[in-house]
Amino acid sequence: MSATDVNPFGLTKINRDKLPKGGNLCEYCTAKCCKYFALPIDIPETFEELEYIRWYLLHDRASVFKEEDDWYLLVHTTCEHLLADNRCGIYETRPQICRDHSNDGCEFEGPSGHEDFDIFFPDYESLLDYCRKKFKNWDGRLKNAPGKNKKK
Repeated sequence: MSATDVNPFGLTKINRDKLPKGGNLCEYCTAKCCKYFALPIDIPETFEELEYIRWYLLHDRASVFKEEDDWYLLVHTTCEHLLADNRCGIYETRPQICRDHSNDGCEFEGPSGHEDFDIFFPDYESLLDYCRKKFKNWDGRLKNAPGKNKKK
């Protein structure tokens, strides 16, 4: 009898060290890795680069984080092939990035949130607070910006 005969796939959480011999950690997961994607972005070093991050965060279901020396745009969206039981609907033909993903260091135990990152911006306001602390002239940056005085 397999673990899925007793517990529905992905609905019973266990600790990694309690995984039955020959078991697959994914059988006990809520498919966190299938509910977002993260793309590397340039390290923001100028006001202009921070403006891009501001723009990202003005969009629904987007956040930005820094992990070690790398910055990422995190888009919270579910794979269209994730089934209701947290299995992959195209497992045999899934993309290579999915095939390469290992559960050795995956998000299984972690919250995949601000606790995991050096810097985490879940929304526009959190970035604004950060920029105001980091740059004394943040609120004055648009004073002489191109297009500031354009009529609509």
